[in-house]
Amino acid sequence: MRAAVLHEIGQDKLEVLDDVEAVGFGPGKVRIRVRATGLCHSDLSAMSGVLPQPAPFVPGHEGAGEILEVGEGVRHLKAGDRVVVCWLPACGACPACKRGQTELCLAGFMNAGTPNFKRPGGDLFGFAGTGTFTEEVVVDAGCAVPIPDDVPYDIAALIGCGVTTGLGAALNTADVEAGSSVAVIGCGGVGISAIQGARLKGAAEIVAVDPVASRRESALKFGASRAVSPDELPDAKQQVTGGEGFDYVFEVVGRSATARTAYETTRRGGTLVIVGAGAMDDFLQLNMFELFFDEKRILPSMYGGGDVLTSYERTIALWRADRIDLAGLITHRVPLADINEALDQMRTGTALRTCIEI
Repeated sequence: MRAAVLHEIGQDKLEVLDDVEAVGFGPGKVRIRVRATGLCHSDLSAMSGVLPQPAPFVPGHEGAGEILEVGEGVRHLKAGDRVVVCWLPACGACPACKRGQTELCLAGFMNAGTPNFKRPGGDLFGFAGTGTFTEEVVVDAGCAVPIPDDVPYDIAALIGCGVTTGLGAALNTADVEAGSSVAVIGCGGVGISAIQGARLKGAAEIVAVDPVASRRESALKFGASRAVSPDELPDAKQQVTGGEGFDYVFEVVGRSATARTAYETTRRGGTLVIVGAGAMDDFLQLNMFELFFDEKRILPSMYGGGDVLTSYERTIALWRADRIDLAGLITHRVPLADINEALDQMRTGTALRTCIEI
């Protein structure tokens, strides 16, 4: 079967091969025919080494498709079921799950060290234990979440990561208060989803911040009240908040420099939400006095900061009610053979989300 492979960490191109085989099928597993997958910035971060991932590997973790085969013991799924791939399934038994913090379950991460694929040259891993830049993938049954028949595969793929992450940051982690002021730094697919979440919660002012003009224009269409470049953020802070700072600031880039700007843009007593996934050696510096004196809440948001299955269901309900726009997030479509074109679209910021059709 075909799959896009990164041979070594640090390479900026993927090679589409046709001699890849999905492995690991057995009890408790399912085989999925991938129909659509989104390109998330985390895929690029894994390719560059910002996020830890063994290589060689098949990137992709934001996918949807249909079940081809179920292993022994799988009761809730059958061949033909439409599913979204969940890269962070909850085991239901660990301390985090028992506390209701299923997004902090580590069971899914344990799969990242086991090869999902093989080819004549040896084993291949799947990014985040999945690897959706491929025609088929074998995953734990908990990674396959059934979706209703009216949800298209491309929409379902977005729900698998970016939309759930961005919406959840606003709805779950920050729980944005109606009438508040919000700034979102980084307006790709996740940032736009955070903007939609803040709008749903009734934020009075939503300022989108991004260096790419096309993304700023898109942010306005999705609910931002104004959109500025990073250089214009201080003026926006002055105009919107009188210089005090925003009630909520979402950092959706994953860099310490951006997080520091976000901290300084948050008002005293306000909330800074860290959504971007950054590198382990990139440190955010804060002094002890400002932490004490400013009383700003710093809230990391992992995968939307809430129960993933509940978040999926809520997103589908909001989409059906036309309260959020998911189709509009897909600005580009490419076949798997042109995956490197999708990478360029992400790197240059020309795409909010590129759907890879398989």
